[in-house]
Amino acid sequence: MDARPAIVLVSGGLDSATVLALALDEGYAVQALTFDYGQRHDVELQAAAAVCASLCVAPPRVIKLDLRAIGGSALTADIAVPKEGVGEGIPVTYVPARNTLFLSYALAVAEVSGAHDIFIGVNAVDYSGYPDCRPEFIAAFERLSNLATREGVEGRPLRIHAPLINLTKAEIISKGAALGVDYSLTHSCYDPIEGLACGRCDSCRLRRQGFEQAGIKDPTRYSDSA
Repeated sequence: MDARPAIVLVSGGLDSATVLALALDEGYAVQALTFDYGQRHDVELQAAAAVCASLCVAPPRVIKLDLRAIGGSALTADIAVPKEGVGEGIPVTYVPARNTLFLSYALAVAEVSGAHDIFIGVNAVDYSGYPDCRPEFIAAFERLSNLATREGVEGRPLRIHAPLINLTKAEIISKGAALGVDYSLTHSCYDPIEGLACGRCDSCRLRRQGFEQAGIKDPTRYSDSA
């Protein structure tokens, strides 16, 4: 029997690399999808391609979006990335509606390609308080997917898979390591310094803590100032 096709959102980060490995381990025929959305550093796109190559997946399909035209985030506008931890509320590194937009494009690609499964690496345990990383959001988007598409209306339901949503960063790393993910290829830093992870932004802190708690050597190359 042919493997079921699936769309996997691949950002080049630790979480999406793990999700890609999980989808492959479950026997899906994967089509990787990534976005050039005006993020601060295109190293994310390079990392996404490297991760796919390491797992013998075809290069990711790249969709261009101009979220810098909207701004409102330290990742898409000239706003400083916090380096001393985040305070109360939703941090400035949140990109307005980013996962809603990404999943909407993935949904369109899925319909055209005949896939009924979409994988995304959102996480609601060790994360930065982003509203579009919560289980409620994933469940709501899946409902929308089956209300707003031909496939859903004609009885061929689509599923949004978020297999990391209830895992800690350490659990994610342990699971990926067991599946052979090369985390040295991934990029998590919000504000790299000459290609090296800053080690101080919220994403770097969560990543470093995850490796430490998992008892796995952190392969990340941090800058001297980290």
